[in-house]
Amino acid sequence: MAYLYLKKKQAKIKRSRVTPKNKKIISGLLFLLGIYVFASAIFPIIKFQIEYSFRFNQIVSPLSSRFYNQGSSILGDLTTDYTQLNNWFVNQPEISQDSDSPSGVLASAAPISYTISIPKLKISDAIVIIGSTDLKKSLIQYPQTALPGALGNAVVFGHSVLPQFFNPKSYLTIFSTLYKLKPGDDILVNYDKVTYKYLVQDMYEVQPTDLSVLEQHFDARYMTIITCSPPGTYLRRLVIKTRIVDI
Repeated sequence: MAYLYLKKKQAKIKRSRVTPKNKKIISGLLFLLGIYVFASAIFPIIKFQIEYSFRFNQIVSPLSSRFYNQGSSILGDLTTDYTQLNNWFVNQPEISQDSDSPSGVLASAAPISYTISIPKLKISDAIVIIGSTDLKKSLIQYPQTALPGALGNAVVFGHSVLPQFFNPKSYLTIFSTLYKLKPGDDILVNYDKVTYKYLVQDMYEVQPTDLSVLEQHFDARYMTIITCSPPGTYLRRLVIKTRIVDI
């Protein structure tokens, strides 16, 4: 009886088509991509410092610069959730509406929300909630500060990110271009079916330890608008001081 032996063919081993030359190209592209991402984050901050920061008067604090520089980075404390208003100022009192308040300051029967429009920044009818804490959902007016149109100082906070991500409809990015305002620019507030017009008077930066921005002065009707500065970081607070005018 004859036997026939067939040799089994070995499976072809698929070799990677990635040649050393292709690896170098891919590595180079990834390196350039990393540089682009880094530059897109850093360049707006540098541009802000060069073009805008010199315009803002710095409030002198009795605390030394060594205090402010402890543990700080170019982006600020990355472990803190700055979409929550309670984290914005060092030693900030907890937000509460239970305490007694002077005339013209939030009372239980008053509306708890209103709208702000800033025509220059294309911000239209942004909702402000009085006494809230979540900046992802709205702008926030600090409680126990004056109501719009009343004597005193209404203090409003909003979140910001890098300017290239500015979207006037998103509360996470809404104040990213706030630094572009100038004295004389309009801010329109619609509260309790009445429209008030405020004019920008002054712009400056404060440290996160400075609570003077919450102070009340009853010689006129003011509104203070606050966001983080430079945009995309949490190093300082940009303060926009406005005063009401007749429409």
